[in-house]
Amino acid sequence: MSKYIHGRTCIYNINYHIVWCVKYRRKVLSPQISDKLYELAQSIAEEKGFTVIDCKVGEQDHVHCFVSAPPRMSVTQIVKYLKGISGNGLLKEFPEIRKSLWNGHLWNGSYFCETIGSTSEENILKYIERKKNCQL
Repeated sequence: MSKYIHGRTCIYNINYHIVWCVKYRRKVLSPQISDKLYELAQSIAEEKGFTVIDCKVGEQDHVHCFVSAPPRMSVTQIVKYLKGISGNGLLKEFPEIRKSLWNGHLWNGSYFCETIGSTSEENILKYIERKKNCQL
């Protein structure tokens, strides 16, 4: 299977490692809640048009997601979907989580993101440098 995805007008391989935390780093993501989070992440991705390759909870207070997305979708949109929809869903299904949080928000407002590609930054810079001397 190719690592490249063929869209209508482009071919791409865009992957993100996204991490976000529970508000106040409360350790509320039990195994049962984590399992539901994984289900929600998969259904959100399917509905919104991206792919969650992997999703794991760390230390019951933060989430790591490895996501593949088309170029038309920003990482901000992806995080908004994942955090917003999953947070609402988890708080509805597990109302006891609210006891550990103030103001009813499950997730911290920030997130970490890094791009993951098949080629290293060093290789890209070398490739561009080699092309600089070529005739167009």
